[in-house]
Amino acid sequence: MDVLYPGIEPHEHGMLDVGDGHRVYWEVSGNPKGKPVVVVHGGPGAGTNPVQRRHFDPSTYRIVLFDQRGCGRSTPHVSEPDADLSANTTWHLVADMERLREHLGIDRWQLFGGSWGATLAVAYAQTHPGRVSEIILRGVFLLRPSELDWLYRGGASALFPEAWAEFASLVPAGADPLVAYRDMVFDDDPDVRARAALAWSNWEGAAVSLIPNPALVAQYAATSFAVPFARIALHYFTNGGWLDDDQLIRDAGKLAGIPGRIVQGRYDIVCPPVTAWELRQAWPDSLLTLPTAGHAVTDPGVLQALREATDEFRLAGT
Repeated sequence: MDVLYPGIEPHEHGMLDVGDGHRVYWEVSGNPKGKPVVVVHGGPGAGTNPVQRRHFDPSTYRIVLFDQRGCGRSTPHVSEPDADLSANTTWHLVADMERLREHLGIDRWQLFGGSWGATLAVAYAQTHPGRVSEIILRGVFLLRPSELDWLYRGGASALFPEAWAEFASLVPAGADPLVAYRDMVFDDDPDVRARAALAWSNWEGAAVSLIPNPALVAQYAATSFAVPFARIALHYFTNGGWLDDDQLIRDAGKLAGIPGRIVQGRYDIVCPPVTAWELRQAWPDSLLTLPTAGHAVTDPGVLQALREATDEFRLAGT
């Protein structure tokens, strides 16, 4: 049996003016009167895709997808050479989510986010706990310095030395890889920008799945994906996400009373399980599942655990 529900099309979509010159693409599929859930995509900068609708029973869920500022079908797009990211921060995105909830007339919604989407989901829930019915997280990333050090400053290089060598080859001796790559992906030379964005994206693509997945590797290697993915991510990472170093763990008490399910690949190299474990300890209303999987949402153990979580919550509180 396919773990994912059958593909569906949205029955509503639009562009929401969120201020600062930004318009955010949104769509709704599934049951118009169903339990509201919002998918918080990763990256930052990865955008939404049709598969994200398929984690939910369309007969019971009202499924909301949106493209965060600067990516996907939202405008202006970060791939534009003169893109201004000054009004693109974690807290702008939290405000955008709240504006979208109000626009759609939703009282409370379930949050479903993976990787960077987990960061943003937790930040939103800690800001607006009364608007959250449940939270499902996958491949937990909370944008702490230790997490950035692991993936981008050499920790994971011990496991993927050949891919790391390619990634590090563009970094000047003694330079911070995050700063060096940020400068390259915003360089005036389009060739420098494209080369750096592809190298950045290919590094994560090499480590994302427990078993190498050619389709995922190809996705990360596509310029149309890599450029917004790298530019927005580096903008966020070099600014610490506008978060205190341990803020989302420190403030986990604000999630009290919100049921949570955390699905974390046991062999996740991009976001090692220690972060999910620490969040679980700080959030007693959550449960942690550790399938034999890597970071990718397409890893079978992850898909199965997510299906179980969305099915468990689909009638809760209705």
